[in-house]
Amino acid sequence: MEIQGKVIQILPLQEGVSKSTGNPWASQSFIIETEEQYPRKVCIELYGADRIKNNPYAVDDKVKVSYDLESREFNGRWYTSVRAWKVEKEGQQAAGESAANDAPLPTAEPTPPPTGELPLGNPEPSTKLPWEQ
Repeated sequence: MEIQGKVIQILPLQEGVSKSTGNPWASQSFIIETEEQYPRKVCIELYGADRIKNNPYAVDDKVKVSYDLESREFNGRWYTSVRAWKVEKEGQQAAGESAANDAPLPTAEPTPPPTGELPLGNPEPSTKLPWEQ
């Protein structure tokens, strides 16, 4: 399944060691807000240090998240988690595309600030606007 939205919050990284296997684990949750007529906020979890490292995102990034839903029962109550397996930033290039298109666009030279000096041909500043002359 997929969902699109803007990252509005990133929760702290959680790390630990499994009691049963002794293996380290890492999990990070983030909140996205969909961009619909009635926006929804969804808490999504990335599980595993490799997934966290390979799916960088930041607050205000527009992302498309591929995820799985999973529900578990504990003491007679059910808990549902949304686990992401891929996070793509909006406009992110597909693998294998050339990065040549990523060159920065040329920008206009900024206009230097006025020096306060009058042009030589005009000893007195005009009080008329250009379209009134």
